[in-house]
Amino acid sequence: MSNRRKPPLVNMYRTEFLHSRTWFARRDRWFAEQVARGIPLACAGCGRAATKRQLELHHLDYTGVVLEQGRWRALEAHDDLVPMHPYCHELLHRLIDRDTVLARNRTRRAASDQALQRLRRKLQPVEGSPS
Repeated sequence: MSNRRKPPLVNMYRTEFLHSRTWFARRDRWFAEQVARGIPLACAGCGRAATKRQLELHHLDYTGVVLEQGRWRALEAHDDLVPMHPYCHELLHRLIDRDTVLARNRTRRAASDQALQRLRRKLQPVEGSPS
């Protein structure tokens, strides 16, 4: 098993699911649930506040993404999705892709959690330090 991204031509998740009505409906439900919970929108990488239009959702786990009889189903739990700026999201994937331990020897969730911790240390300001 690998957490590395596959080339787009062989990755139906990236070429089909992320462009499907199913995904956009699930994305809208995720953001509506955040608002209903009273949780402000912010990037999980850099910590900066953002709007729905400025954020992508990173999957911590793909088990909720299902292709049944040629139709996509988005059954992700709310906590399986993490909001990120596109730039931070790309950095997260690069960390996972380039680190052998994260790419090959961790679950998808564990790899994402560890990469997010590294990203936060680099991108989020430390309290009390000058900006």
